[in-house]
Amino acid sequence: MCRTLTAFPTACLERAKEFKTRLGIFLHKSELGSDPASVGKFERGSKHSKEGRNFSEDVLGWRESFDLLLSSKNGVAAFHAFLKTEFSEENLEFWLACEEFKKIRSAAKLASRAQRIFEEFIISEAPKEVNIDHETRELTRTNLQAATATCFDVAQGKTRTLMEKDSYPRFLKSPAYQDLATQAVATSASPSSCSVAEPFHT
Repeated sequence: MCRTLTAFPTACLERAKEFKTRLGIFLHKSELGSDPASVGKFERGSKHSKEGRNFSEDVLGWRESFDLLLSSKNGVAAFHAFLKTEFSEENLEFWLACEEFKKIRSAAKLASRAQRIFEEFIISEAPKEVNIDHETRELTRTNLQAATATCFDVAQGKTRTLMEKDSYPRFLKSPAYQDLATQAVATSASPSSCSVAEPFHT
């Protein structure tokens, strides 16, 4: 995983540059396409999204708290794009999958989806294995024996804490976000900054 700018391989730097360029373009155009993947699903389901805020206000809100970032449709997509440059997007994808999982009402679907999430993110050597301790992994495995909407709560909580303490500060300090925030400050002071942004594709 890329931890510092100097440690980034060329491909990683190119992805970071693409993220920065893409967000800059989105800020000016405010014409953003929706993400059909899990991020998009979360956006539609989030009751906390600030639908009435324009893009500049939204961007500046991301640095206020991790909760505000996660409650923003554009914030989730931007953070996801950043995590891709660090090859750690599985953490957010797992968190989002858990949010969707909690909405399932059918017991049969709950059990089936729980198994898929476990195999995709939790089990050792999973395709998108998240960084959790052995005890949490085993607790989650036990919870799946009688799957409920809360069976991933401990693992989700630990993954969220990891993102908040580790990835989120780096996201805020990244050149991409710093430049975006600077542009947002300038744009929010402009009369043309009143349009409401739509979620963008990552």
